Amino acid sequence: MANLYLIDRPFGENGLNLALGDPDAIVVLVQNGVYLDPTPVLKAGRTVVAVKDDMEKRGLGARVADTVRRIEYGELVDLILAHKVINFA
Repeated sequence: MANLYLIDRPFGENGLNLALGDPDAIVVLVQNGVYLDPTPVLKAGRTVVAVKDDMEKRGLGARVADTVRRIEYGELVDLILAHKVINFA
């Protein structure tokens, strides 16, 4: 079972660094976590997604890399139910 990292801004860098060491990590950028740069995590081959509504509310819809998949809140709930959650939100 992969670990799901919920990452918001206050401790987001810590969460991203921890996810780098987890080969099965799935990173979800939530709330102000969408401002973080997930490039190192993406380059390490980890999955990174961001909550679409959080991106749009902050005007980041077109500024985030195409390699970051946008998800709806319903998809976030499905991910939370299917994985072990490590919370940095």
